[in-house]
Amino acid sequence: MKDTKVIELEEVTIRFSGDSGDGMQLTGTLFSDATALYGNDISTFPDYPSEIRAPQGTVGGVSGFQVQLGDKRITTPGDYAHVLIAMNPAAVKANASFMDPGGTIIFDVDSFNEKNFEKANFKTNDPFKECNLEDYTKIAVPITSLTKESLAEFALDNKSVLRSKNMFALGLVCWMFGRPLDYIENFIKTKFAKNSTVVQANLKVLHAGYNYGMNMQHETPQYLVHPATIEKGTYRNISGNKATAWGFIAAAEKSGRELFCGSYPITPATDILQALAERKDLGVKTFQAEDEIAGICTAIGAAFAGDLAITTTSGPGFALKSEALGLAVMAELPLVVVNVQRGGPSTGLPTKTEQSDLLQTLYGRNGESPVVVVAASTPSDCFYYAYISAKIALERMVPVVLLTDGFLGNGSEPWRVPSMDELPPIVPRIAKNAATFKAYKRDENILAREWAFPGMDGFQHRIGGLEKNQEGGVSHDPQTHQKNCETRAAKVERVVDLVPDIEIFGDPDGGDLLVVGWGGTYGHTISAVREAREQGKSVSLAHFNFIKPLPKNTAEVFSKFKKIVVCELNLGQFVSYLRDKMPEFTYHQENKVQGLPFTVLELTEKFDELLEK
Repeated sequence: MKDTKVIELEEVTIRFSGDSGDGMQLTGTLFSDATALYGNDISTFPDYPSEIRAPQGTVGGVSGFQVQLGDKRITTPGDYAHVLIAMNPAAVKANASFMDPGGTIIFDVDSFNEKNFEKANFKTNDPFKECNLEDYTKIAVPITSLTKESLAEFALDNKSVLRSKNMFALGLVCWMFGRPLDYIENFIKTKFAKNSTVVQANLKVLHAGYNYGMNMQHETPQYLVHPATIEKGTYRNISGNKATAWGFIAAAEKSGRELFCGSYPITPATDILQALAERKDLGVKTFQAEDEIAGICTAIGAAFAGDLAITTTSGPGFALKSEALGLAVMAELPLVVVNVQRGGPSTGLPTKTEQSDLLQTLYGRNGESPVVVVAASTPSDCFYYAYISAKIALERMVPVVLLTDGFLGNGSEPWRVPSMDELPPIVPRIAKNAATFKAYKRDENILAREWAFPGMDGFQHRIGGLEKNQEGGVSHDPQTHQKNCETRAAKVERVVDLVPDIEIFGDPDGGDLLVVGWGGTYGHTISAVREAREQGKSVSLAHFNFIKPLPKNTAEVFSKFKKIVVCELNLGQFVSYLRDKMPEFTYHQENKVQGLPFTVLELTEKFDELLEK
């Protein structure tokens, strides 16, 4: 037997790909979790079709999961895959354009037959030639037949046997990258604890794949990626949706209020509702409503009753919530609405990412209806921005919209678990003096009213969607409406004292090009800016998490640079907002609406184009 070919890398990108029923999401997740526990930094990108079960073997039915791991800070799931695990020909066709030159393709040779070539619309029996992948390292592995052989001793039907072939692929990849199997073994034992046959079958196939790599090491390369050097602490791999849920749980504990979530399931936001529903032990109350309108209305009721109230949705659901969100603005109740953005318009691309709900969030309600708008930028910092959104809502008596997106919500990365002492205090504006209480009497500095809820003796007041005077009585006075509209807008703007100044990555005193991003583009923009700076180019980054109000020093930062380019996954919504707020600057644009995040290559090419002009 020849020695193993060991390839040592600082970072490597792996893409698992197959039919929706091949278990690629679970395979990728388990490999990512095992990698994070091993000590590598990671970033993941689940990419799956919108149909619940697209036609088997077709390109439209391909489900993928990409992960980049490294021995240093990883900020993106990678532009192109060094290693592709393809469970059928359609997976090769769907991912051909996402392969790194000279990469390795491991494929289930048992599925590469005439029938599957036809399903994937290949014209010949050589899919690699048709996809211009002839120069790539291709390793044919009989995954299906070896899985069947491994499970011959088990009394399982053919369908159950085929469900286990993803474990063979997982075992093989774990050998290739030196991942220990302990975590995966424990997961299988826990997941299928009630069925010992399924546990034993999956473990058998997992080890069969691992051992296959060892036995075929003269053909299969092994990759060595050392653990990363990171800040000491307790870490776990976390998705953006779960981090969002936990951020609200922490905010409820810190504020001393109970947490209520009223939501209607919608892709890709449902995981937040599910994660919260699991935590009744922490006092979380969840209500799965019959529709989006009921979801937000129950949350408004909970806010009136004194809870930290949230509702979660995506673009189409956010549109349905708009009237009730206006009610929360008029009633001046603390409410957080989470919008995990996806491709649109209408039903659009339910499982794909986009940033095209920004203008809807800023302006998409009747009347003068201002809300605070916050955007998370990485899967793990969804925890922090959920926490801060709750803090703003409770302390300023104002609705807050937290924007994440499908890339953040479904993606994952290692997260250092903070202690509660590290988190800033949250002091709700609960009314204390019944003798002086008036429903819409305001703090002169922050313009927030006091929060009084049912059960507080002496604090009874009227509330609703009609305009009110200071005592809470319905008012049709023109001057009162004018004053209240201006006051509600000013209250949102005064939240700026809770907003940190925008920080520049790069040249704080100015330079040739300032890259501006917001929300979930952070990983790709900072990677691209870092790459440009390593080449000696004067490129810096200003990334926004607070959209309304903008940080105080925004104009000052913009004035220091010769050119500004705004990069976003839409056709120019944030740049339109900036042109409205700060028209004195000239803005260039880099936009993408393909249901996919930017690649670092796309961004660096745009930077070069602007620098050369």
